[in-house]
Amino acid sequence: MSNQTVSPGALLAGRYRIAELLAEIDGARVWRAVDEVLSRAVVVDVLPVGDPRTNMLFDAARRAAAAADPRFLRVLDCDLFEGVTYCVREWAGGRPLERMLSAGPLTGQQAGWLAREVSEALENLHRTGHAHGSISPATVVVTDAGAIKVVGLATEAALRSTGPGTPEQDVRALGELLYSSLTGRWPSPAPAWGLQPAPVEHGRLLSPRQVRAGVPRSLDDIADRLLGDPPRHHTAPITSAAGLSAALSGVVGSSHEPPSQMDETVAIARQNGSVDDATQVVPQTPPALDPTPPAVAVASNGHTPRAAYGQVTETRPVRRQQPNQNGNGRRRPPVDEPKPRGSWGGRILILLAILALLSVIAMAQFLVKGAINKDQGSGNNATETPQATAPETPTSANVKIVSGKDFDPPPDGNGEEHPEDVPNTFDGKPSTTWTTMSYKRRADLGGTKDGVGIIYDLGQMTSVSQVTVTLVGDDTDLQLMVPKADGNTSPTAASGWKSVAAVEGAGESAELRPAAAVQSRYVLVWLTKLPKEGSGFRGEISEVTVQR
Repeated sequence: MSNQTVSPGALLAGRYRIAELLAEIDGARVWRAVDEVLSRAVVVDVLPVGDPRTNMLFDAARRAAAAADPRFLRVLDCDLFEGVTYCVREWAGGRPLERMLSAGPLTGQQAGWLAREVSEALENLHRTGHAHGSISPATVVVTDAGAIKVVGLATEAALRSTGPGTPEQDVRALGELLYSSLTGRWPSPAPAWGLQPAPVEHGRLLSPRQVRAGVPRSLDDIADRLLGDPPRHHTAPITSAAGLSAALSGVVGSSHEPPSQMDETVAIARQNGSVDDATQVVPQTPPALDPTPPAVAVASNGHTPRAAYGQVTETRPVRRQQPNQNGNGRRRPPVDEPKPRGSWGGRILILLAILALLSVIAMAQFLVKGAINKDQGSGNNATETPQATAPETPTSANVKIVSGKDFDPPPDGNGEEHPEDVPNTFDGKPSTTWTTMSYKRRADLGGTKDGVGIIYDLGQMTSVSQVTVTLVGDDTDLQLMVPKADGNTSPTAASGWKSVAAVEGAGESAELRPAAAVQSRYVLVWLTKLPKEGSGFRGEISEVTVQR
């Protein structure tokens, strides 16, 4: 059997009945087929005899089969049959993002939710040391049930001979995904996936808010931190899927339920003829087909762009969401919108009024002070004695935090809990936060470990009398810990720390006070029970202050 003899009606490996050709990529063919053993639709990638991509496809299939996140479509089988290499993948009925964007950009809530779902899936994958290698609007599908599915884990990159890819490439692709979803433009000099290139000014990509009115400021900032070189306003770049997932969760929440407007967007896309009721994403656009049920709509790979878009304008403003409680009682920052600017005349009048009020106050203070001085000078033998002012007691002064590091020690932990967001907890900005990973089933970190937290370096041995932790969410248990032995050394194992203060069921703030001040260079804020958030449990710290 050769690649050319695999045709509709053929039975591959005695099990997979070939139905129709979906795409062809450099000699590799992608087929819809029916698994006659399990009576289900599947997708089969077929390489001809002796194709040099055979070993790459086998290796990619093994890596894809090991991925546990349900948002990735699984590889079900991969083998040789009569010299032909075949790889069998799950079939997903739904709508690829590429087709949805052909009807126009998404709302801010939709775009943020979709990017967060994909980033969470990649976060789990990157933790294993692997990457997808080919994230694009054609490999992200919104199913009929509203869930996100990611197509072609590792296998698409193998078919395109681009190598296994890296987590860094995946994060860059996530930025492109978010940008194109917000603007309907592709952030590169050339058109791709049916989208025209985004505009550039002075050699720099315009931000989403500069391209399309109504893009939320928070999502504009996140997109710039992903694609900006360097990001604007000296903000820190987002370099990991975990960092992106945390940033987006702070904007759109962490619920896996799709935004209510997603159905509206799909309906518009279907009305415009860009979405079919049953869509399977495949790597490349095939010739026009007249498929038998289930109907198949095949995504473009950007090589044959659609008609150019006109000027992108806002057609559907982002709807303000009700405060997102996320099951923990704490309001999430809403997806913000541009606010109208007041007139200059109104501002000047307000400024003049303030200056007049300040002048009156200053004059009143001068007159009162003069009256007091006159009264003191009229007394018999009055002697003006300067009053000594007692200095403020320095015992409660804040201690500067030099640096911080996430702490999730093996063997129970994986050694990493959103390290890139740790500085948010001592930057003086309550709006920036650090979050733990999301844990399922139980508030005690899923019952998998004793705790997670952040180690703070105070720079030198310091007397610590209190640590105040500002939290997001209700019902957090946390402890203040210091090294058991040398306070100048940060232990690498949980057993090297001892608890000196604890708070249970904390709400928005927790004050951790040891019975007596402790001397240490390092302190550990250790979370042992997390608030409910969405379908899981996640801890979140806004600010930490240390007092001597």
